[in-house]
Amino acid sequence: MFTGIVEELGEVTAVENLGDSSRFRLRGPVVTEDAKHGDSIAVNGVCLTVVDREGEEFTADVMAETLNRSSLGELRPGSRVNLERPTAVGARLGGHIVQGHVDGTGTVVDRKPSDNWELVTVSLPDGLSRYVVEKGSITVDGISLTVVDAGPDFFTISLIPTTLALTTLGIKQPGDVVNLEVDIIAKYVERLLGTGAGERAK
Repeated sequence: MFTGIVEELGEVTAVENLGDSSRFRLRGPVVTEDAKHGDSIAVNGVCLTVVDREGEEFTADVMAETLNRSSLGELRPGSRVNLERPTAVGARLGGHIVQGHVDGTGTVVDRKPSDNWELVTVSLPDGLSRYVVEKGSITVDGISLTVVDAGPDFFTISLIPTTLALTTLGIKQPGDVVNLEVDIIAKYVERLLGTGAGERAK
């Protein structure tokens, strides 16, 4: 489990196409400090398994399902990525509950800068808008953020200078694709209410 608090801005150093999958090599001195084979690291909000570690770099295999559902298929050597290790038991939950299971992708639609923050509008794919509410939580490229406004096919987020400086959202431009993970609690509530309604109707 993750919290959506990005630990560092890493970099893709190599991408190997394996046909129905890809192998990524990524650099991140903070997240590799104690990483070992089999550990999980979130890359732009996608939970990946460490296959190998060498110095400040680690490799991870990405299956076709993940490539199709997320923006990882667009990464190239030199691409910057948000990196986060799983939260430790007993640690503070600084963001919100993040699984690293991307629900879909959105596109940066607009950026409105201000003196000390920036308002960013992101499109929502079909089927996800019902999980996004004003002042609720959403994960964008692995970053835990608060929704400012929620529409039928978009949402807005306010980015503070720290987020702009230390994550990929500081460099994403209109037209760029971002990974989205909605609040898992909302999905469970929907499922439970739906099942309950079905059982009462029998």
